Amino acid sequence: MTKEYLPHQQRVVTEKAENDERMEKLGKFFDTPIFAGLDELEKFDLRYQYALMRELSGVLASRISRF
Repeated sequence: MTKEYLPHQQRVVTEKAENDERMEKLGKFFDTPIFAGLDELEKFDLRYQYALMRELSGVLASRISRF
């Protein structure tokens, strides 16, 4: 059974799905030669971005669990 969400709730569900997809792609990018060739500050920022994306995913999941 698929839950019907109100429009504002659906936007949160969609945001989480899109964030999770981007996060997955970024995680895979970490294993590429392109990432390996980046300077250390760029690598740091990308890892930090990934960590923030994980945090956002958790917050969105928490919100969704209350719908």
